[in-house]
Amino acid sequence: MDGQPSFPVRASDTERDRVLRVLSERVAEGRMSNETFERRVDQVLQARSQAELAGIVHDLPTSNRVVNRLTGLISSVSEATARIEAAWRAPRLPKFMLPPRELGRIVVGRAPACQFVLTDLTVSRFHAEIHRADEGWIISDLGSMNGTRVNGYRLTGPARVRPGDEVGFGNSAFIVTAP
Repeated sequence: MDGQPSFPVRASDTERDRVLRVLSERVAEGRMSNETFERRVDQVLQARSQAELAGIVHDLPTSNRVVNRLTGLISSVSEATARIEAAWRAPRLPKFMLPPRELGRIVVGRAPACQFVLTDLTVSRFHAEIHRADEGWIISDLGSMNGTRVNGYRLTGPARVRPGDEVGFGNSAFIVTAP
């Protein structure tokens, strides 16, 4: 048996997927209208042989590597600018200034006796304590209801805090800065 068989070769699901991918790429490139795309997708789903599938895409231009690279590059640039724009629009947190070295301890809370008073109702009266240790500034939660966070993690014990860290007391959040 030399040459092609006399009966048509049945189309496989893999070949259908390949033709559907070609059609979707061409419509994305703007080389085909949505109506033509929908009509050809119906033809792909009804095709019984490889020859019928080949006839559906025979008039379409082949994929261009330059166009694919260019669209990939444009897509990457668009994603990067979207991330930059989202970061730029993110809310800016107020600053929490660490106390000077001579002041060894401050208490954060709603009570007037605290050195750093917050009016937020999610902050406990005596919420957290920040004190100076040999290794730097240490923050501890004082048994508050809504917790104290450092860089998004709720404290379960004392933790070191440095300039640039984000600290949260209840629903209030701040960026730590040095004096």
